[in-house]
Amino acid sequence: QLHLVESGGGLVQPGGSLRLSCAAPRSITSVFNSHVMAWYRQVPGKQREMVAQASLRSTNYADFVKGRFTISRDNAKKKVYLQMNSLKPEDTAVYYCHAINPDNSALNAWGQGTEVTVSA
Repeated sequence: QLHLVESGGGLVQPGGSLRLSCAAPRSITSVFNSHVMAWYRQVPGKQREMVAQASLRSTNYADFVKGRFTISRDNAKKKVYLQMNSLKPEDTAVYYCHAINPDNSALNAWGQGTEVTVSA
């Protein structure tokens, strides 16, 4: 099982910002550019849902974060980021980084999750 390493979660007030980071494990750094990188989130009792994803050529966002969140990738550093602005209490969740290799599912990976709490 391959693991990504996330950081950047925490407690923030409504309207605030956080930036999540995700680093690829050494085992996939040589093929990092082949991966679609994504952020998912999950709250207790609900299914994990896609927040944003980025290939080399395009990005895609869930409707509930459009205009507020931005996904970016640094292919040289083998990292992906999620800039979250105008945070709302309903954004409270555990956020997971996910690497998807379209050609070899054995190279897919998840992070351990980082908790984001939006509360006054």
